[in-house]
Amino acid sequence: MNLFTARLTGKMLSTEQFEKAIYDMQERVKRWRQIEKSPEMAEYNALKKIVESNEFQERKNELVSRKYKDTDEGRKMTAFRNLEESRSIRRYKKALEDPTFQEFLKFRETPEFSKIKSLKACLTDSKIRAYNMLYHSSYYKNYTKVLNSPELRQLAELEKEVSTADFKKRHDLWADNKRWQHSEEFQKEKRFLELANSDDIKFFFKQREEKIDWAELFRPSFDDDMSSSKNWKPGYGYANPAMKDGHSRTSERQAYNNGKNTFHVEGRMDIETREESKKAVAWDEKKGFIEHVFDYTSDVMNTKEAFAQESGLFMAKVRSQGAGHHFFGLTTGKLKSPIIALYHYNGNIHQMGLINGENTKMADLRGMLRSMYYVYSFRWTKHELIWYVNNLEILRLPNRLPKEAMFFLAQSWLPKAEKGGEGKLKVQWARVYRSVEDSPLAQRNAEAAKKEAQNQE
Repeated sequence: MNLFTARLTGKMLSTEQFEKAIYDMQERVKRWRQIEKSPEMAEYNALKKIVESNEFQERKNELVSRKYKDTDEGRKMTAFRNLEESRSIRRYKKALEDPTFQEFLKFRETPEFSKIKSLKACLTDSKIRAYNMLYHSSYYKNYTKVLNSPELRQLAELEKEVSTADFKKRHDLWADNKRWQHSEEFQKEKRFLELANSDDIKFFFKQREEKIDWAELFRPSFDDDMSSSKNWKPGYGYANPAMKDGHSRTSERQAYNNGKNTFHVEGRMDIETREESKKAVAWDEKKGFIEHVFDYTSDVMNTKEAFAQESGLFMAKVRSQGAGHHFFGLTTGKLKSPIIALYHYNGNIHQMGLINGENTKMADLRGMLRSMYYVYSFRWTKHELIWYVNNLEILRLPNRLPKEAMFFLAQSWLPKAEKGGEGKLKVQWARVYRSVEDSPLAQRNAEAAKKEAQNQE
């Protein structure tokens, strides 16, 4: 792949732009995680469960849509008021409040009441005459009609009910044209919408689904004295303790120098290939391990003791200069296991890919400037392997890796068949991230889904 064309057309971001994109992504993830654990998000989720429930929506629809006249309280109050305001009952109540009428009712209960029908008594007694007139009046007829009427009994029952505190509370609710705005449910929905429209909550849900958990899992530091680094140790990190770790080969021109050629320089790790004579143990294809004199020294370093990871995203900002071959990648420490090349300069061209015997698959990277740093990345999923330079995808392969953790390996060497010379591998930084499917959040979600399924059963 020609990276010069990709840079020229803007398909590939510059290293500076890509690092900024990573930083911005990490900041977004940091903010996302802070919001996820915030009291506001907890409140939002609790309210969301309430306001989106069928019970809440039914209640809202009832408060908004139901008319006062269609409520039991509305019908009863209307009936009560109609009865109370009816002419017959108003006249009935007026009669009860009339002192003269009250006296008449008392007179009606006396023996003298029989005189009311006597013409003589009416002519000679003014009181009897007045009562006689009242007795034959519509006023009295209305009173007797209403006294034992169903309407009066209904009015008494309604009056008793509508005067209770519970009825008044219910009635006032349905009589209020702004009952929804004055309800507890409205306040809950209002708060929910306020939260939903807040910058943080909108930001939280706007984030696209990421395939990488951008919270750093491992960033191997470069110590001032790399020969005693906590993260980096000299050697290949062989899984077999019987193997002579850190050996060179007789087909190479350098002896590995047990971390003495690895330096902390301006915040980065430099592995230097230097012209100097050194006797060291070397592997010979015919003789096995033998003592051999080399005319160069270099180093091979690994993070096996500090960190190893199965799956995820592995990244490093690397460049090299001078003669020799330079490598930064991943290994399991087992001789026949595949090796991942994030960065490989083979003395002529940059490469990245899978080193795995007959299944080796390497992509050539043309159009690169050796003087420039690039970010080399390798993404290991459950289904495939993907290599990138900055943001540009370079190679994608089916997943043929063993299900074993891999660790970083960095080295520089000089093949014997090639012209010698000094050189450097410069590692500005290295980082590891989880895949989202392996993140704590994904695990919590999976556990929650499993628990919910069990509860439903």
